[in-house]
Amino acid sequence: MSCCVSDPTNSNGGPRPSPIVLEDDPLAAMTAPPRNETPEERQIRETAEAEAKKISDEIDERLRRERESDRKKKRPVKLLLLGQSESGKTATLKNFQLTYARREWAEERAAWRSVIFLNFVRNVNLVVEHLNAEMSDYPVVNHDDSQEDLSSRHARTLPRLKFTDEHRRLRTSLQGLIGVQLDLERRLGSASLDMRSTTVGNAAPFDPEAAGTSTGKRAGEFSIHSSNGWKTALGKFKMRTPGQGSSRAELTDGDSNGSPVATSPSGGLPGSREWEDDIGETLGTFRDEIKLVWEDSTVQEVLARRKIRLEDMPGFFINDSDRIASRNYQPTDDDVVRARLRTLGVQEYKFIFDHGRTVGQEWRIYDVGGTRSSRAAWYPYFDDVDALIFLAPISPFDEKLAEDRKVNRLEDSYLLWASVCSCKLLVKAQLILFLNKCDLLQAKLQRGIRIRDSVTSYGTRINDLPTATKYFQQHFKEIARRNSPVQRPFYVHLTSVIVRTYSSFLSSPSVSGAWFLPPPCVLVLLPH
Repeated sequence: MSCCVSDPTNSNGGPRPSPIVLEDDPLAAMTAPPRNETPEERQIRETAEAEAKKISDEIDERLRRERESDRKKKRPVKLLLLGQSESGKTATLKNFQLTYARREWAEERAAWRSVIFLNFVRNVNLVVEHLNAEMSDYPVVNHDDSQEDLSSRHARTLPRLKFTDEHRRLRTSLQGLIGVQLDLERRLGSASLDMRSTTVGNAAPFDPEAAGTSTGKRAGEFSIHSSNGWKTALGKFKMRTPGQGSSRAELTDGDSNGSPVATSPSGGLPGSREWEDDIGETLGTFRDEIKLVWEDSTVQEVLARRKIRLEDMPGFFINDSDRIASRNYQPTDDDVVRARLRTLGVQEYKFIFDHGRTVGQEWRIYDVGGTRSSRAAWYPYFDDVDALIFLAPISPFDEKLAEDRKVNRLEDSYLLWASVCSCKLLVKAQLILFLNKCDLLQAKLQRGIRIRDSVTSYGTRINDLPTATKYFQQHFKEIARRNSPVQRPFYVHLTSVIVRTYSSFLSSPSVSGAWFLPPPCVLVLLPH
């Protein structure tokens, strides 16, 4: 087989030379019909070629339509949730999902059962720890106490409390829950453990200039899919969809940090429904003792003396012991919103809003770890973001960072907010400020805790919620004005992100006189 290629006409306009014959051209050999092809074979070949061309044309047309659809489709809305640890970022994300992506929320709700068990057991163990310390006449040495804290402890100034044999019995009986807590922590992995120390002394280590690191280098050091955050922890307990041949939850062999996963005493697989049922049944056997120790007036005095307010802590469930300490317990929506599991790294959530003003719109919400050592991972996600919700809890004005006991939490939020406002990458992003945990702030003020004792600039202002929230709003606004590269508006809202409805706010006597906005309502402020 050969192929003929003609030379061009010569420059004198004369006749064309004879064709140049190229022997054994491989392309021609591949496309030429078979030698000695019969008419029947030719018909079959041509029919097959026509069918192949039809399929190819259909594929091309489908690709063309997809490209056209991509051009017309709205690009995803990118939203960042920033703030220090325990500021309410994950609870805000849950509110978005609960309100606007109900299907995904329903699929994930049951997976929070073990997390709520862990929160509940930690509540009880903390109470017993302080009871035991008071009965033994020594202070509790927390992992987050600095040497300065330990050396500054004062001698006992209050008379010793009188403990009974019942107190000693409850203390001994409830020691069994320590093993349950350890078992739950092993199965949930590193996301279940709170950070208690850090070597990072900067409130905003994500700033390349402050950190002395180039942006390009930093961007290559972090991945959008954190391998050991609470998404991974929940993944161990998500139930399989019907048809997979099992009612047990999917599980892994541990988290990426090598946390071991053991089998339950009864033989149930870790993360399985059977194992979770066993945990609930075990808690049920302690239910009466838990209620007795929590409702005991002497125990409440112990906690008051040690300035322990479980009600103000994330993941508070001990008041719900009748409901949670049971083999048949199933989480409610409110339980999931209140549950606490630490976020590690930066995690991306993609969902299509299934109703509301932005129905059909894809949203990408980035939830970040808030401890100082986690903030270096934020910077790569500042580029091309549409909006940023900064959560600043204003109730811990008298508290220290868990990871650095020398730093006031409110002061840390001030420094972090200033760095966010001054970041040039965020100049075009819509800034939304949530002054969060207003319900806890009101509770503190009602107990007589004075803001001016911790925030000297508060001065002689009235120690009530309207005055305090107005003061904090003005302070954050002034920080934004001083630090923003360009003057721009931003929205400020007083929130309590674990309260999901207006009626919950309005019916509470603790929030009268203040305006609260449930987080999902802020969607009207974001780009569509």
